[in-house]
Amino acid sequence: RDWLDAVPNDDYATLSYQGGAAWRARLSLDLAGDADALALVAAHDDDALAALMTNLAGHDLGLLLDTFAATTSATPQLFVIYTIKGFSLPFQGHKDNHAGLMTVAQMAAYRARMGVAEGAEWERFAALPEAPAAYEALLAAVPFVQGPRPGGEAPVIAVHPRETFPRPTGDQSTQVGFGKILNELARLGGPLADALVTTSPDVTVSTNLGGFVNQRGIFARDVVRDAFREASIPSPLKWGKGPSGQHLELGIAEANLFTLLAALGLSHELFGARLLPVGTLYDPFINRGLDALNYACYQGARFLLAATPSGLTLAPEGGAHQSIHPPLIGMAQPGLTYFEPAFVDELAEIMRWSFAHLQAPDGGAVYLRLSTRTLAQPARTLSDAQVTDLLAGAYWQVPPAPGAEVAIAYAGAIAPEAMAAFEEMREDTPGLGLLAVPSPDVLHRDWSAAQRARAAGQPAVAHVERLLAALPPGAGLATVLDGPPATLGWLGGVRGHRTCALGVDRFGQSGDLPDLYREYRLDAEAIMEAVAEAVVGGGRTT
Repeated sequence: RDWLDAVPNDDYATLSYQGGAAWRARLSLDLAGDADALALVAAHDDDALAALMTNLAGHDLGLLLDTFAATTSATPQLFVIYTIKGFSLPFQGHKDNHAGLMTVAQMAAYRARMGVAEGAEWERFAALPEAPAAYEALLAAVPFVQGPRPGGEAPVIAVHPRETFPRPTGDQSTQVGFGKILNELARLGGPLADALVTTSPDVTVSTNLGGFVNQRGIFARDVVRDAFREASIPSPLKWGKGPSGQHLELGIAEANLFTLLAALGLSHELFGARLLPVGTLYDPFINRGLDALNYACYQGARFLLAATPSGLTLAPEGGAHQSIHPPLIGMAQPGLTYFEPAFVDELAEIMRWSFAHLQAPDGGAVYLRLSTRTLAQPARTLSDAQVTDLLAGAYWQVPPAPGAEVAIAYAGAIAPEAMAAFEEMREDTPGLGLLAVPSPDVLHRDWSAAQRARAAGQPAVAHVERLLAALPPGAGLATVLDGPPATLGWLGGVRGHRTCALGVDRFGQSGDLPDLYREYRLDAEAIMEAVAEAVVGGGRTT
């Protein structure tokens, strides 16, 4: 055992591959002078010695099951289990065995060693000692296969109707609006508020979850006092913890965030109890947990992810906190629907839709790309038709007039620059249109679905095709967002419009927002230049 604890892993792997003779030579050398150890080695032939030295109990399924069953503590336990990659195969322990395949001769020898008759390789219970009927009866009694899974029993939680769903007013950012909506839902109470579980890696306050946390508390197994409050240290936050809390606080651990969202987002399926998980993080740090996010979506987990702040809008903090490509992640990731609203009335409609989408049989997770940029909110009430278009991915904020030469399409916090360019040019650019695109993802997905349907001989017209039909075939499009130009640049391919796409495709710098928007050609002047270029047919991406 001392030798096993001390031997380097590479040496152990090499010996595991080489087999009994190599084990005997090495142990005889390293254990020289230890009569008891050498006697143990001598008591085994080469095959038995190799089996002894490669069996560190990690492959003993009976022992593992007994150990797990004997663990009754509610406290999480850590099991360190030693295993060998490719155990019992001809290339066990070899550093190149990840994609290793046995030869026909090796496979035949392995089959014989396992006691499986030739031609019986695919029989369910080949080489097992009991009669097949005994195993069939055992498997039929396993609780996992008894009746429907718990997921079918989780009731759907009603979402507030439009007229009572929170809708913050006044000039604000989408991040602030998001926090206010959650805070108001918590205040309203009821099944929806009770099902919300929020979590964040170290940025709870700076992503505007503070109001919700104040009302609903932080989860802990036991009641934990708020030391700051007891010390009379001023703070607007109530940081008391206990079993009834609905917020889970994480350290700087984005991978843990997505792993937790996956677990919470499968609660209806695993336990028959529905939760509505909401996670927040800085948009650029999606990359830190991308693998866990991918597998959460692969498993069908349901959660709402609010990534904020995004893009260049966090100008003073430099390039490390200015996200560039997450919109393309949102568009490419199956099981995740990406929205980037510019205004809080759009956000309210999207969040209301999201809480229903998280529970729908064909639903999934939702990613909101939000901003800390305070915008003047439009004085309007969205019509039912506008909300329908909004949730379908885009709507005409100002429809183009018949015969229009060009339109501007934008997404997210760049709205003021797009609107300023529109107002500056509308008198000299007849029929100029302004297209808001709160979800490039939904818009593109619907277009792709329509193309697949037509390829299968089925009639289909995508929402974006209907929208862009308002522009003549020879017209131009200028697209812009605080993200990669490709997010909206594809719009030109829908109906063949000449397109000039603006966006960000390089690391940011520190500075104030006007300077950075000017540097990265996202300001109103750059948009006007893009409009002119789209009209004359330059059609390039900048």
